[in-house]
Amino acid sequence: MESNFVFYLLLMAAVVLFFIFWYYVPFLLWISAKVSGVSISLIQLFLMRIRKVPPGVIARAMIEAHKAGLKSLTRDELEAHYLAGGHVERVVHALVSASKANIDLTFQMATAIDLAGRDVFQAVQMSVNPKVIDTPPVTAVAKDGIQLIAKARVTVRANIKQLVGGAGEETILARVGEGIVSSIGSSESHKSVLENPDSISKLVLRKGLDAGTAFEILSIDIADIDIGKNIGAVLQMDQAQADKNIAQAKAEERRAMAVATEQEMKAKAQEARAKVIEAEAEVPKAMAEAFRTGNLGIMDYYRMKNIEADTSMRDAIAKPSSGPSKPIKE
Repeated sequence: MESNFVFYLLLMAAVVLFFIFWYYVPFLLWISAKVSGVSISLIQLFLMRIRKVPPGVIARAMIEAHKAGLKSLTRDELEAHYLAGGHVERVVHALVSASKANIDLTFQMATAIDLAGRDVFQAVQMSVNPKVIDTPPVTAVAKDGIQLIAKARVTVRANIKQLVGGAGEETILARVGEGIVSSIGSSESHKSVLENPDSISKLVLRKGLDAGTAFEILSIDIADIDIGKNIGAVLQMDQAQADKNIAQAKAEERRAMAVATEQEMKAKAQEARAKVIEAEAEVPKAMAEAFRTGNLGIMDYYRMKNIEADTSMRDAIAKPSSGPSKPIKE
């Protein structure tokens, strides 16, 4: 029974060693590469495992490149690109597509584009098959004050040489939108824009908006133009309302100043009346003092009272009557 246990133990160890050997020495992958005409040895495949490089990715990439006629690619270059964090299969796909489409794309340029974070295979496809980008609604105002809302379709093609360091689609959309606003804003009337929408695209294309970007603009087509608000009329109404508010504020200021002046005059009048009353209150005192000192006699006093009575009568006659006159009793 002990011999059976040892036998099973040795059998399990042999199976484990077999799978370990099969993992580190991919024999079938080596046969597939040999059959495809790719020169790669078992030792190189084993060392790839040691360097933590998947042999299947490198071998399949070399087979694809060899079948496509790209015999200049080497195993060391593919391994170095993988270790640098690149996508080996995507780069090889892009090189094969560029070769079939007669696009000048080298391995160094393709790896640089891939390491820059761009999809190099998609860029090659866009270079062969241009992409259409729809701009968001762009609002602009013509010189006659009418607002126009335009939508455009931009056909772009990838510029392989500008993919590294070139601006993306957002810059293209921003520049096209700016060009549309400038074109509509320079138009004398919104009617001319509606009659000739191609004038916008021609003006925008002449500005060279694709400079410094990763794309080449092939065409700009105005898809739709809608009429918005009458901005000129709205601005005039706002200006008129603002002028009205300013005039009302100035009138209110003048009214407040008039009220303040009136209050000040009333205060001065009350002060003057108070002084008059105060002065009138001093008259009896002065008369009493004059009587005591002998400067005023009794006849002088009666004459002054008569003068006051005459003055009061004349004032009463001079004032109009406020109501109907009463009949004189017999």
